[in-house]
Amino acid sequence: MDRARIVGGAVLRRVQDEDLPVMRRWRNHPRVRAASFTTHEITEEEHARWWAAARADATRHVLIYHHDGAAAGVVTYAGLAPKSVYWGFYLDLDGLERSGALLRAWIGLERAAIEHAFGPLGMTTLRGEVLADNEPVRRLHRRFGFAEVGEYQRDVDGEPRDVVALELRKEEA
Repeated sequence: MDRARIVGGAVLRRVQDEDLPVMRRWRNHPRVRAASFTTHEITEEEHARWWAAARADATRHVLIYHHDGAAAGVVTYAGLAPKSVYWGFYLDLDGLERSGALLRAWIGLERAAIEHAFGPLGMTTLRGEVLADNEPVRRLHRRFGFAEVGEYQRDVDGEPRDVVALELRKEEA
């Protein structure tokens, strides 16, 4: 799968090497880092190591989300098992805020990621994790039918943080 057209004209496509600089810039945005499990600024070398490992791992898919014809975010699927997968995402906050499209893109990415998981990937369960204090993301996930199925603490840059585990089953999507 190189490209998958999703409802509403959104496109998910596999990451190419030439996408790496913009992906790293989006991922290093201060608000994206603050909502992530790794909050330090990611170096080019660290990003290259991550990409080499991701590309070599058959249980991982990394996709670029296109909104209104432009690259606007990243969707990751990890731990592909026979019928379940973990996912995560981040967006081009600066570009989408400048264009006034952040909320539409955020909703579009969530919809596209769910449809891709339950469609082309053939999953029956989509799982995720979010920092407990990230209420906007928790609300969006609930809007799409995700259930909060657990809470635990995780070390984030040397500090214990509360994390909420989420799950969406295909029949509930």
